[in-house]
Amino acid sequence: MTVRPFALDALPAGTSQGPRQVHIGCASGFWGDSQIAVPQLLTVPQLNYIVFDYLAETTMSILQRARMRNAELGYATDFVSAVIRPHLRALLDRKIRLVSNAGGLNPLGCRDAILAIAQEQGLSPRIAVVTGDDVSALSQRFTDAQGEPARDLADLGSLLSANAYLGAKPIADALALDADIVITGRGVDSASVLGIAVHEYHWSWADYNRLAQASLAGHLIECGAQATGGLFTDWEEVPDWANIGYPVVALDGDGTFLLTKPAGTGGLVNRATVAEQLLYEIGDPAAYELPDVVCDFRDVTIAQVGTDRVRVHGARGRAPSARYKVTATAQHGFQLAIMMAIRGQRARAKAMRTADELLRRTRRLLSVEGLEDYADVAVELLGAEAMYGDHARLSESREIVLRIAARHMQRKGLEFLQKESASAGTSMGPGTRSHFGGRSDIQSVIRTAAFFIAKDEVPIWLDCGNARMPVDIGTPDAAPTPAAPSTTALPDTGIADRDAMVPVPLSRLAYARSGDKGDDANIGVIARQDAYWPILLRELTTERVQDYFCHLVQGQVERFELPGTHAVNFVLRQSLGGGGSFSLRSDPLGKSYAQMLLDLEIPCPRSLLA
Repeated sequence: MTVRPFALDALPAGTSQGPRQVHIGCASGFWGDSQIAVPQLLTVPQLNYIVFDYLAETTMSILQRARMRNAELGYATDFVSAVIRPHLRALLDRKIRLVSNAGGLNPLGCRDAILAIAQEQGLSPRIAVVTGDDVSALSQRFTDAQGEPARDLADLGSLLSANAYLGAKPIADALALDADIVITGRGVDSASVLGIAVHEYHWSWADYNRLAQASLAGHLIECGAQATGGLFTDWEEVPDWANIGYPVVALDGDGTFLLTKPAGTGGLVNRATVAEQLLYEIGDPAAYELPDVVCDFRDVTIAQVGTDRVRVHGARGRAPSARYKVTATAQHGFQLAIMMAIRGQRARAKAMRTADELLRRTRRLLSVEGLEDYADVAVELLGAEAMYGDHARLSESREIVLRIAARHMQRKGLEFLQKESASAGTSMGPGTRSHFGGRSDIQSVIRTAAFFIAKDEVPIWLDCGNARMPVDIGTPDAAPTPAAPSTTALPDTGIADRDAMVPVPLSRLAYARSGDKGDDANIGVIARQDAYWPILLRELTTERVQDYFCHLVQGQVERFELPGTHAVNFVLRQSLGGGGSFSLRSDPLGKSYAQMLLDLEIPCPRSLLA
């Protein structure tokens, strides 16, 4: 694989570079991301920083399981083994600084592992560690979203961990101490880029519009290649997935930035790929709440300024609240998922009967042993469009993967299903391959829940070298100011009745991407053309989306408009079966929801399609 050096010298006319431009690459969007990213980014001559995001909410559950097995773990070991060990010397030689939340639940353990490798290689990196996000000892001070004491904390179970989403201030302070590597625990994903920006440009923490712009840059690149063609609706247009480029932002002192990728890499950077990432996992775009700033993304514009280059501006900001969001984890029973392949005539009916009979048999065994019934069960027929509910188009299949997932408060309560599923290969339907993919393991369930805590209850510490010092985040306002009206007017959705309407799939008119926040899913929908924007506003209503997902959504559906990108964002409350590691569904993160919605047919004027 040949990767050509990447240059930002030839910016389009009218592009402001300012007195200094800071170049930041992102090499990880989750724990387990590709090892091709860092070598790519090292080809960027002007690169100043590389940021890494490892900590999805589900990842906190994984790290907690690891720490339960070994108290020295609890951090993202990939950062140490796949980044530091092979690349530390080159990074130090190039003076490229790293900011990473790889510390997870054990930032100091992550630092010690890095120092051990550095000593082996005869190197002496200056490492800063941010701690204080562990607020498990402060659980009595947790509140709900309305500021009331957290009543459902007891329902969560025995608390294993609780971590506040810290902001960018400790990262900026660490960089001011000349740290080569900054390691944090739980923090908001975009804080790494914002901390870099404030350090480099000496912005005031009250310069909210610039803080919002840098936070937007962090939000766009925090998921790695998702900003450069990964997960793109029109995936056929994205070349060379094997060598997909990881994102680079060139940030100006006014907060505007160019988003691109290393030359010679695969992937695609255009208005649509970046707009999809803009809407990824946000709620109300007028109130994207971060510890340092409340962002308003409604009027953000994305301009194509060259091949694989877009310019992004228009984010606005206002004062943050006086609280941190908290992710808490607790052990909550056990779960098991088994899969078996079932083939032949009437495979769908055969699979459903297999599931019914296995559950009936094992429930009888549970009763004989004096054990409670399953806490929850999910049966899915993979290959038969089970997730689509009544919208499934496949009425029959000769090949099904039967997936049965169950949760029980006791490990023993799942051992019957684990053992009895093997018998289906000889005692149930013909064409059955039991234990498809190997015998499944019973796993402990680490449940997550979100709370809030006052910022002044959370002391933050910075360790760098032999120094240890507190981080002063100031005194934030008790309540954030309301959002100002959008500066971009919504279009007139009036369409002449005489204009013939024809039903078309949403994919004809829009791009879409979906993601998760706990038990809620979001779906961002972006108009392919300006002329389609009024159609989305008029026809893609909350009622229509609620009805389409009624088999999955237990709460309400909300819609938000983003005129700057001609987009709408839907939030589907209580739609993931508990979400994350607690959900028994095969898609507990809602990643397929956008693909499902793109099949929805909506009426469109025939003249627009011409």
